[in-house]
Amino acid sequence: MNLNQELVNSSNPVTTSMLISTTNSNSIASSASNSVTSPTTLSRYESQKRRDWNTFGQYLRNHRPPLSLSRCSGAHVLEFLRYLDQFGKTKVHNQLCPFFGHPNPPAPCSCPLKQAWGSLDALIGRLRAAYEENGGRPEANPFGARAVRLYLREVRDSQSKARGISYEKKKRKRLSPPQHPTPLMQAPHPPI
Repeated sequence: MNLNQELVNSSNPVTTSMLISTTNSNSIASSASNSVTSPTTLSRYESQKRRDWNTFGQYLRNHRPPLSLSRCSGAHVLEFLRYLDQFGKTKVHNQLCPFFGHPNPPAPCSCPLKQAWGSLDALIGRLRAAYEENGGRPEANPFGARAVRLYLREVRDSQSKARGISYEKKKRKRLSPPQHPTPLMQAPHPPI
């Protein structure tokens, strides 16, 4: 019995669902490599969006009880964002920390690592687009829910205070219309 059959026969549903996902993607990859047409390369944004969409789908499948995308709400999106915090790399100081509000603390502290606000904001933007590209109705998009927008604003404000960094919107530089040189006063032509 090979490893795949052994794992499928195991009683662990998480391992089984992850294996099925891996097995399916392997068969898709092998059938794609056998195809006659050459695959188009995706942009970095499109690749990241696909990866994020697949990660969210895996999260829904591993959710207890498993969730279908049609039953997913803004609350589930918030749960997913909080789940992602455990993989964060941004130090966010607690209010009691002596380095609270310092962008470059002089020494290490025990404050938690979290996902940076900018990363979460970009992630939600990609998932919001992917939802609609995968057949979701814009008015039912859980990634655009009010609760998600409020959560992102709260994370931005709290991280701004904790890290001593302001997250102000970048002002667009307006291009001024091209300046035409004003004609110099020309001396009248002398009579011939």
